[in-house]
Amino acid sequence: MAKDIGIDLGTANVLIYVAGKGIVLNEPSVVAIDTRTGKALAVGTEAYRMVGRTPSNIRAIRPLKDGVISDFDITEEMLTYFINKLDVKGFMSKPKIMICAPTNVTEIERNAIVQAAEKAGGGQVYLEEEPKVAAVGAGMDIFQPRGNMIIDMGGGTSDIAVISLGDIVASKSIRIAGDKMNTEIVTYIKQKHGLIIGEHTAEKIKIEIGTAKKDDKDVKKLEVRGRDAVSGMPRAITIDSNEVADAIADTVQLIVDGAKEVLEIIPPELASDIVDRGIMLTGGGALLRNIDQVIADALTVPVIISENPLDNVAKGAGVLLEQYIKNPKLKTK
Repeated sequence: MAKDIGIDLGTANVLIYVAGKGIVLNEPSVVAIDTRTGKALAVGTEAYRMVGRTPSNIRAIRPLKDGVISDFDITEEMLTYFINKLDVKGFMSKPKIMICAPTNVTEIERNAIVQAAEKAGGGQVYLEEEPKVAAVGAGMDIFQPRGNMIIDMGGGTSDIAVISLGDIVASKSIRIAGDKMNTEIVTYIKQKHGLIIGEHTAEKIKIEIGTAKKDDKDVKKLEVRGRDAVSGMPRAITIDSNEVADAIADTVQLIVDGAKEVLEIIPPELASDIVDRGIMLTGGGALLRNIDQVIADALTVPVIISENPLDNVAKGAGVLLEQYIKNPKLKTK
């Protein structure tokens, strides 16, 4: 028998949940391609290690941009590799797959995601909106007649939604999230310190000392190595967490503004539910220090960080898929 699977097809990482087993795969959404032959040399973790370190004939490609497929063939190749690695196909049957998309994707983008999953070896493919799936994975009961608000901050998009009775009442998807923060850190360090760093280094800075809010009482420092912008020679500098807060301030503000916009358009009953119950933060961005405090202060609503925020979408996809198979009436779209 084929095993049913939930897939979080993220801009930064792909996570796969297998029914009965939980999350069994979490690898970067990267494929290393030999430009001379067009063949994939490595996928996932192995390919990610090559980013910024490859000879000219090898390109490390991220086939998803802003939460949607930018390179169809490579996405299909990547998904095929991951699904084959898991050994979830039955002798005569293919796994049912639940896969997620940001709330504002076009019909063409939706079809591309479904098609990639089918070609990668899926049987019946369900597509669901990411914040709804993340809410289920975070343990929220979205099928009750009450307002649940979620902010899912991934690599390529931040999805903000209010959900009631199993469906999205209001939502906003902004193509600004973790990857944009990395770019801002790279730009800031080049402008302020004259040092050129790569994407890996920016990600490391964000994870180790990143914060959404300046705090002079708790300043964390990190030595960063890169290339001097003037001499071209290797150089090391020390940066602190307050500098990171400055670098990513614009992105954090845009996410706060997006949440305000969603709150402004929902019915008052749902707004009162959210004041009582708070906003759930999921996705990698939820791990940024003080992000919950910054959002809570700006919106005057309690903010809760979900347990295992990185796993919520994949777990929610698996749970929802099992519910849809048992009770097809739940499926709203």
